[in-house]
Order: sequence, then structure tokens, then C-alpha cells
Amino acid sequence: MMDGSKRLARVFVELADTLIDDFDPVDFLQVLTDRCVELLDVDAAGLMLADQRGDLQLMASTMNRARLLELFELQVEEGPCPECFSTGRPVVNVDLADAQGRWPRFVPAAVEAGFGGTHAVPMRLRRQVIGALNLFTDRPDHLDDETVAVAQAMADVATIGLLHERNLSEQAAIAEQLQTALNSRVLIEQAKGVLAARAGLDVDQAFTRMRAHARRNGFTLTAVAAAVVSGSVDIQLITSA
Repeated sequence: MMDGSKRLARVFVELADTLIDDFDPVDFLQVLTDRCVELLDVDAAGLMLADQRGDLQLMASTMNRARLLELFELQVEEGPCPECFSTGRPVVNVDLADAQGRWPRFVPAAVEAGFGGTHAVPMRLRRQVIGALNLFTDRPDHLDDETVAVAQAMADVATIGLLHERNLSEQAAIAEQLQTALNSRVLIEQAKGVLAARAGLDVDQAFTRMRAHARRNGFTLTAVAAAVVSGSVDIQLITSA
């Protein structure tokens, strides 16, 4: 592994920073794979994430021969990443010359691509596994425990960042929906008062008439309320039903 604790610390800060306004998850994952090659004794790296159906999709790769191999890995559904993802456990220090029985279709393709060794660590947070980080070496090099631990830590920090971003997006969407609903509710209450005063109805009757008018004409209740408040609708059209 590359010397320099300061550089390693900067990389972890970089991977932890998903709070920027223009956060781009694809670029973020590319940075992760690039830093793996930079900091670890590997020649290529790639990353797969599970989609909404739970199927792995290739998200980032540091070189084309690794990208093509990983696409093949997904096609045949065997290799270090699918195994790591399904088990949630690291797959490390695999000499491809000895792995023919383990991955009969993947190994010949990996060797043909020029790789001699492979490793994978899960993208996980507690029991939730969202993908896998794949590492390749041209020779069947052995990664020591410290290097494997750093690789897993990088994957863990990136996973936390991704899940944090997802939660923020979900929370923002929920907050926006809630605020929209609150705004609509205020508008509807105003419209009830306006319609009640103009048509000589109580507020419950006014609400019932607005709701019936909305359903009868395929409008949203909020749209009808806005029209009542703005005076852009004939009150008789609402109260005549």
C-alpha cells in the first residue's frame, strides 16, 4: 500500500463529503475506484451497485479491460463481485490460476484480459449490502491484512456517504411533499371561507361543494380552491350541484 497517512486521511475526507450541493454519485464512485488504484497495490478497480430490483449494475471502472470483464461478470453471474455481494463477505487473494473450478466462465475471461489475481469487498452498512468493490491485479499478488482493511474501510465510508445522500434525498422529497400539502390545506381553508360567505353556506357545505365540483370536472381540490380565492370561477358552477 502507498505510504503516507496524510494522503490516506485526505482520501477518507474526500469520500465522506457527500453534503455538497452538486453531489454526483457517478463521479463519487469513479473517485473511489481511482483512489483504490492510487492507494492500494492493485492495477484496476471497479464498482457495482444493486438497483431497485436487487440486480448488480456496473457503476465505475478505472480501465476498459476491467470494465469489459466486469460486464461479462454480470452477464454470466459469477465472479468475485457477485459472490461478495450475495454473501456480504470479502473475497480476497484469489489466484485466478487456481480458481477455474470456482468460477468456470469468469476465470478464462479474466486471464484473457490480463489479470492474474482478484479481490472484492462488500459495499455494506451493518446488514445492508448495496454492492461490491472489485480489485484486480495483473499478477496473483497477495494483499496483506492492512491493505484489505483499508479497502474495506474505503468501501464502508463510501457506502455510508451514498446511503446518507439517499436518505437526504428521500427526506427532502418527503419534506417538499409535506410543505405542498400544508400549502394546499391553507388555500383550501381560505376557499371554504370565501365560498361560504359568497354563497350563504356553512364552511362544511362549502367544502363539500368544492370537492364535488373538483371530482365532477377532473380538477384537483387545490386547483378549485385557488380558483375560488382568485375569483376566476363562477360560484354558481360550484354551488349548483
